[in-house]
Amino acid sequence: MKPKPIQPAMTAAYFAQCVISFGLALTSVAVGIAYLPVNPWVRAFLAVGVMYTVTSAFGLAKCVRDRQEFDSMSNRVDQARLEKLLSEHDPYKVDGV
Repeated sequence: MKPKPIQPAMTAAYFAQCVISFGLALTSVAVGIAYLPVNPWVRAFLAVGVMYTVTSAFGLAKCVRDRQEFDSMSNRVDQARLEKLLSEHDPYKVDGV
């Protein structure tokens, strides 16, 4: 019997909390920039900086996720090789007989 790989359970509530948290953070920064008492060029610079930070965060999250999936897949391949070797191994077999 093969053990099932452990996968973290992501519930709908957790997903909703993450989406709402992201939306609130982005909205609060946008409102803060909109009401900042500076000229429009400074506001535009801050807005572009926030958008660049957000897109970079999404890119970084994707890279981390891809790396974890690759490591998980490599571990599964190694585990399958080990299981095959163990299933083929006979401790009572004598070589040369």
